[in-house]
Amino acid sequence: MSLACSRSLFFMAFTASAFALGASYYLEYAVGLTPCSLCLVQRLFLTLLCVCCGLAAVHGPKRVGLWLYWLSALGASLGGTTAAWRQVLIQSDPVLQSIQCAPSSEALFSAMSWICALQKLFKGGNDCAEISWTLFDLTIPEWSLLFFVAVSILAVYQLLRLVWSALQRPLSDEASHRELLRD
Repeated sequence: MSLACSRSLFFMAFTASAFALGASYYLEYAVGLTPCSLCLVQRLFLTLLCVCCGLAAVHGPKRVGLWLYWLSALGASLGGTTAAWRQVLIQSDPVLQSIQCAPSSEALFSAMSWICALQKLFKGGNDCAEISWTLFDLTIPEWSLLFFVAVSILAVYQLLRLVWSALQRPLSDEASHRELLRD
């Protein structure tokens, strides 16, 4: 895999995630939508993905760096996929929509440990069940889910390409033995 190809893919992923992050801030501050706890978790994973891809595009890593950057991009996109999927489930299931309101994120993190607070955030609340905006009949969490799944597929594909190229590369002694056999 060439360096230019990996840099351009990281730059495209960075641009897409920066655009999605900008759209989330636009919907919050210009349109006036208030993000719920699961929206904030998705925004956190989107920020991590944006930073990871931006650093990789600037850095231009070699083989080990590509592994690390694609694995971290995959981790961030899988975390965002989980949060978006949970919110889509809450919005589509009337039983889950009747969940009691969760306390604010500041109250959660000050009152309990980080693990317990994240578990409470992933459970969601009434504010996570309300559908306040759609585009082409898809809600914000559905768009977010599509984006995170697409980035996950890209990261898995690139990791598989790295594995394939590592398997195709001959061992150091093999190349010299092949040359000797041809003579």
